[in-house]
Parts: sequence; C-alpha cells; structure tokens
Amino acid sequence: MHSPHSPGGRDTETGRIVVSGLTKSYPGFNAVDDLSFTVEPGRVTGFLGPNGAGKTTTLRMLLGLIFPTAGTATIGGHRYVDLDRPIEVVGAVLEASSAHRGRTGRNHLRAVCLAAGLPLGRADEMLDLVGLSAAGDRLFKGYSLGMRQRLGIATAMLGDPHVLILDEPTNGLDPEGIRWMRGLLQGLAAEGRTVLVSSHLLTEMQALADDVVILAKGRLVRQGSIAEVTASIASAHVTVRTPEPAALTDVLAARGAGVTREHDGTLQVTGVSEAQVGEAAYTAGIAVHHLAAGVADLEEAFLQLTHEGAQIR
Repeated sequence: MHSPHSPGGRDTETGRIVVSGLTKSYPGFNAVDDLSFTVEPGRVTGFLGPNGAGKTTTLRMLLGLIFPTAGTATIGGHRYVDLDRPIEVVGAVLEASSAHRGRTGRNHLRAVCLAAGLPLGRADEMLDLVGLSAAGDRLFKGYSLGMRQRLGIATAMLGDPHVLILDEPTNGLDPEGIRWMRGLLQGLAAEGRTVLVSSHLLTEMQALADDVVILAKGRLVRQGSIAEVTASIASAHVTVRTPEPAALTDVLAARGAGVTREHDGTLQVTGVSEAQVGEAAYTAGIAVHHLAAGVADLEEAFLQLTHEGAQIR
C-alpha cells in the first residue's frame, strides 16, 4: 500500500514543521494572527478550525504561495522557497488534483516526473499506491472528485517526500475511500513522515489524527494529542445506569436536568453534575449501578474551544 521507496528511518529535523509568530494582515483584519505551533514527524496532525479561521492562508504561507506579514513557517528548518528539491521534501494537495482535462492520469504523473527529473516509473508506482492503476489510462476529464483526490495524493507522493500537507483530502470520497485514505495516511506517518491534514470532518479526524492544532479567528486556541485536547474539556453529560430509569428520570427532571434514555435503558443526563445525580438518586432511595461523567469527543471539544476562541476576539 505504501510507497515502494519507503523512507525507513526519517530524519526528525527534516520533517518537523515549525510555525512561529506567523501573521498575515489584510486591510482591516488579520487572517492569521501571531500563530505558533509545531508539527512532529511520525504522527498525523489534524489542522482544524471553522470557516475563515485562517487554515488555508496558513498552509499557503507554509508552501510559499503567499508571503507572511510577520513571522516564519519552516519545514526542516527551511522556508519552502529555499528548499533545493522541494518535491523530495514536501508533497502538498490544497485542492482536488488539477490536471489537463485531455491528459490521462498516468501521463499527468509522467509529465510531473519529467519536469522534476524523477524516474517515469514512479508514475505507475504511485497509481498503484492510490488504487488508480485500472484508471491510469482514462482521461482526467472523466475522473470523479474522489478519483481526482487520489490522483492529487499520487502527484504529491512522486518525490517520496518527508512531509505531506493536505487540505480536505477526503472531500468527494465515499465511506470506503475515506477508510482507505485513513489507512494510507496513518501508514505514511508510521514510516516516519510528517502528515498535516486540514479537514472539517471531525469524526474522521478523531479516528485519523494523533494530534490536533485548532484555530479560531486566525489564532491558536489549542494544540495537543487527541486525548489531551478532549480530556481538557468538561463533558456536558453524565451517564447513569439504574434498575429504575423511569423513577430516576422523574427525580432528575424535577431538579431541572435534561434526561435522554438510550435503547438499553442507560440515561444521558445534562444540566447537573455527576455528584448531583448521585445525591439525587441517594436521596430518592434509587439504586445506581453505574455513574460517570461522559468523555468529551473531538467534536464537543472543537465546538467549545472555537467558540471560546472567537469570544476572546
């Protein structure tokens, strides 16, 4: 599944992304505002934020497509524009692959190989990597959006790069394609590569990413592992199992709590704390077999953090 030119042991410094004090100002506002974070090799990092948070602007500065007003963005200690052989250091897809409509997928990849001085055989290797071997001789204009996403990944991987930067790579993929993409990116990270992925699919990010960088209004609001970020958020619900769910529901409702009963009888309680639920059950003489504060998921953490980040502004 992975690149035939597996990197084996990757140099950590070569693959580390460091964003420091990065700012991009436009008349009347900062699209990115004094942003600093680090992306480590050997891990998949989700780059998250609401629309307008500055994610794409940040990625474009990282790739030298626009210049920052202040601060730096480096890959392995170098700006992208200063890399001698960027195709062998960074593979990037900021939108579904754009190729000549009258060119086949295979010939598109071969053209990139010729321009970059890479062996033409890499085109077939990368078609195999992304599952497009059977479609390699079809014209690009006949590719679906999902196929274009796969071709974009194939193009980004031609130079066997240390770093992969992807903006919404699962856009247009069906559930099987999303699962394939997850396995591919996790496998590339396991080889020691740095994988930075921007996405709006928070459930998929929870399954895919090791770490997350979350922005709001151009500023960093949280960085850390998925476990660290979700653990830092107070969950909004309490889970209760009792042999008397109807009775406990009435007791909790009288205290102003919201109670939802699951199909197995478990109660999901909002508006009161874990201790308050236990106290209410004890006072009413209702047995409780399980009582626990729920664990926030990435979506819950994201919504709370980005709301707080926006309020700070």
